[in-house]
Amino acid sequence: MAHPALFIGEIENPTSEFSIPDWMKVFGAVPVTGSNLYKLLSSNSHVLLYPGGAREALHYKGEEYKCIWPDQPEFVRMAARFGATIVPFGAVGEDDMAEYVLDYNDMMKIPSLNDFVQEWGQNTQRVREKGTGEVANEQVFISGILPKIPGWIYYLFGKPIQTHGRGDHILKDREKAVELYLQIKSEVEHSMAYLLKKREEDPYRSIFNRVVYQVFHSPLRDIPGFKPD
Repeated sequence: MAHPALFIGEIENPTSEFSIPDWMKVFGAVPVTGSNLYKLLSSNSHVLLYPGGAREALHYKGEEYKCIWPDQPEFVRMAARFGATIVPFGAVGEDDMAEYVLDYNDMMKIPSLNDFVQEWGQNTQRVREKGTGEVANEQVFISGILPKIPGWIYYLFGKPIQTHGRGDHILKDREKAVELYLQIKSEVEHSMAYLLKKREEDPYRSIFNRVVYQVFHSPLRDIPGFKPD
């Protein structure tokens, strides 16, 4: 599920006739709405959801690898309604691909950029405009970044959480829903903390070390990573 802003406009890739909305459809993405989530879960489809949305993706300086989730257990009750299995996972590495030069707060201090960003935001649909908490402070903007030499992106999938057979309790008892929601968030935060720690032990995190490894081994051989606990 992706932000609705990615499905509008005529932005085209200079090397392709496909626009950004076309690529979203090729990847199987749909706008993130409650009705679309309902349709997917009711048809037993797999759903990839990032609860933090645009606020977490377009974060500010110092918020790298921080979970910025809604106050309300939005997706938990919907998942329980259909007995869906929730698989929490963490990922680290994407924030190491670029250096933040200007974030939203910086841009608001520059008169020329201030007007541009505000106009851009006014013309962009907001998913959580009526929400509460930090995640509702959703500012759609293009960060000022400088590319960095990329490392690896690490993923860790947690233990699946079953909601089958628990639907009535979660739907009728708000505290149960909140408890499960916080458990899922905690699992994601734990996964990211674990990956941030373990990647420091990865001898092939550097692209240089990976290239050297492939020079002395078969290009088809997988490059090893850190040893899991």
